[in-house]
Amino acid sequence: MPGPLIGIVGSAGAYGRWLQQFFRNRMALEVIGHDPADPSSTDEADLVRRADVLLFSAPIRATVSLIERYVDLAGGGESGKLWLDVTSIKAAPVAAMLRSRAEVVGLHPMTAPPKSPTLKGRVMVVCEARLDRWRPWLTALLEALDAECVEATPEQHDRVMALVQAMVHATHLAQAGVLRGQADRVGDLASVMPFRSASFEMDAAIIARILSLNPAIYEDIQFGNPHASEVLRALGQQVARMAALVEEGGDAAREAFRNEFLHDNREAVGAAALAEGNYHYERIGYLLADLSVDKALSVHLPQDRPGSLRSLLHVFERHDVSLSSIHSSRTPEGDVHFRIGFDTGIDAEALQRAVAEIAETGIGRIVSSA
Repeated sequence: MPGPLIGIVGSAGAYGRWLQQFFRNRMALEVIGHDPADPSSTDEADLVRRADVLLFSAPIRATVSLIERYVDLAGGGESGKLWLDVTSIKAAPVAAMLRSRAEVVGLHPMTAPPKSPTLKGRVMVVCEARLDRWRPWLTALLEALDAECVEATPEQHDRVMALVQAMVHATHLAQAGVLRGQADRVGDLASVMPFRSASFEMDAAIIARILSLNPAIYEDIQFGNPHASEVLRALGQQVARMAALVEEGGDAAREAFRNEFLHDNREAVGAAALAEGNYHYERIGYLLADLSVDKALSVHLPQDRPGSLRSLLHVFERHDVSLSSIHSSRTPEGDVHFRIGFDTGIDAEALQRAVAEIAETGIGRIVSSA
């Protein structure tokens, strides 16, 4: 029996394109879509009539009005179908979808469209609003996505996102503003990076990530979440209080700082969460250290089969070349690259012989070397 026909509103957007590939390649489903940016896409009236599952993947500011238009277009014909959205805000879009006669679930993948074919290793928030006959299919969808799913109400989701997204983004955008303001004294970010700590390097990476992606997304996350302004005011009050204590100086101010910002916060976070978070921090620190080594190779294994990596490692073993680290990453095209690091004192000639054998045998393709 054929699966449902998937309709994507916003199919030309980044997530719309990723979702099309996912439904076609991972679930073998037929997908149609509409997007104003794609004049060849399916007509809206035809889309809402034909699609069994309609998924909205549009900018936050446009999603509610878009859903309302599709409710009018459907005219009750959506009864018995499933409507989904993947917006970063949930209360308003889910409420808009509930004005239809379709079954309704709000989804929020907590990542930009990944380079990988699934959401493995990422979190997906699931807000069930009206679900009955489509429950088995939704379960199959979530299993295929392979995300770490967490259930929430739309209201709970938006309040948490004011912390997880709006506060975090605001903190790093404010850091970027401070760095920009200090540039005439210490230089730009590139000038500061040689003095980096692991924490600063992580923050700088997040700043770069935010500023590299679509600015409209980050704008909408702040302005589209009704709880964001409350959280940002609280964040500003905390920073202002800290600045006042530092400016005041003296033993009393130091004691207040220790009590409010260190002791009280440590107690609030709790011993278990502190231990787990500190462990994660150390793991990231080790990863950053591995990736900063001067001598490294990036290798693509064209034969994606069990034992390919073992064959590659045997080449280095035969030439008596020791590895200091090995990490995998995925390119935008989906290819897995292995970045292999070596100690500074490595035998350069032995390494060259190993590289030559890798190329000659076709075990791997050297993508880059340092």
